[in-house]
Amino acid sequence: MNQLRNLTMIGTGYVGLVSGTCFAEMGYHVTCVDLPTEKFKALSEQGIIPIHEPGLEEMVRRNVKAGRLKFSTSMAEAVPDADAVFIAVGTPQDEDGSADLSHVQAAAQQIAKHLQGHTVIVNKSTVPVGTGAMVEKLIRDTNPQASFDIVSNPEFLREGEAVEDFMKPDRIVVGVESETARNLMATLYKPFTDNGYPLFITNRASSELIKYAANAFLATKITFVNELIALCDKVGADILAVAKGMGMDARIAPRFLQPGPGYGGSCFPKDTNALAKTARNHGIKLSLVEETIAANQRVKNSMVQLISQAMDNNLQGKTIAVLGLAFKANTDDMRDASSLTILPALAKAGAKVQAYDPAAMPRAKQLMPQLTYCNSITEALKDADAAVILTEWADFRTLNLTDMAQTLRSKKLIDLRNLYSTEATHAAGLRYIPLGRPIMQV
Repeated sequence: MNQLRNLTMIGTGYVGLVSGTCFAEMGYHVTCVDLPTEKFKALSEQGIIPIHEPGLEEMVRRNVKAGRLKFSTSMAEAVPDADAVFIAVGTPQDEDGSADLSHVQAAAQQIAKHLQGHTVIVNKSTVPVGTGAMVEKLIRDTNPQASFDIVSNPEFLREGEAVEDFMKPDRIVVGVESETARNLMATLYKPFTDNGYPLFITNRASSELIKYAANAFLATKITFVNELIALCDKVGADILAVAKGMGMDARIAPRFLQPGPGYGGSCFPKDTNALAKTARNHGIKLSLVEETIAANQRVKNSMVQLISQAMDNNLQGKTIAVLGLAFKANTDDMRDASSLTILPALAKAGAKVQAYDPAAMPRAKQLMPQLTYCNSITEALKDADAAVILTEWADFRTLNLTDMAQTLRSKKLIDLRNLYSTEATHAAGLRYIPLGRPIMQV
């Protein structure tokens, strides 16, 4: 095979849909395969995107119209003609912290039944070390006559910026065990390397571990700066100044040093737990990773205490306007969002929580039905004693602070993302409670 043309993407969740669509954008013919659920039917027949991701809907429609992207529920239709088949199914966290590989295993068995000619099978899902070998054995046992290579190709997509991350990657990591697989993957990513984006090829085990190690390191970086919040409060330091000063060191860099209410989402919580569990399975304790996991939960719990203290340790009967529910801006993802720890605790303490989020409310309503959900920022602030900024949406960076001060009974703005300056909030007449920064009294 001298040229790759037809790609099959198994799974149309976050990773599969973004990856498949972006490959189509690069000129490949991509078939995305998934189970015949209502969400997949809406996607394949009506073009309704099941996730909130800027730029994705337009790209899907453009490539469907161009004939480069199509959807199917049939492995028998999508696998035989594919030069490369990507496994991009979910690997949710199991009860013991490990990654649940049942969807990967099921996909591998189905792929094996329909292989024709030599095919490169790519693990795009986030999987622990050794999964490539497991998938290889599973396919070999299912179809002994199959000709294939198993490759690791982890994704590094940030929710809310996934399309940009795929099309302009910091690096593309590939793990192979044969020269044939190396050449195939180099061919696949040639449109990217021709544009100067680096392709790093290593062995499968290293590639699988790189994904987990990178996410665990970033989670540790986030947690480190979040743990400094309490110290800054005690000594009168400004966490934003501390983080900026740290980030100016080229060895540290500023990204992921923004203080906040703890990390969440589909990657960091799951991947740190899976890495720690993998290490324990091999008789090793990754103490720093284990402490990062525990410290992140402490950070979330401390946000409840901060809000309670701001309300004079009496939440009973108070109405709290909460702006933001998703774990970060520009996504509707509620997985391990800090709101899931903070807001039920406020409600349990007797507060009425009036919440608004531009994208995440449908899912949040299922997870936290005890809250009151509002259709706008104005509605959330109405009759509230205090406001809490929980997610850094752009809509929340340009609030009319004077109007807010006139609306809130206690005039208190608790800013868990440090979106505002103490000077601006003070001038508006607000009692401003930021994270790890000196509070200016009104």
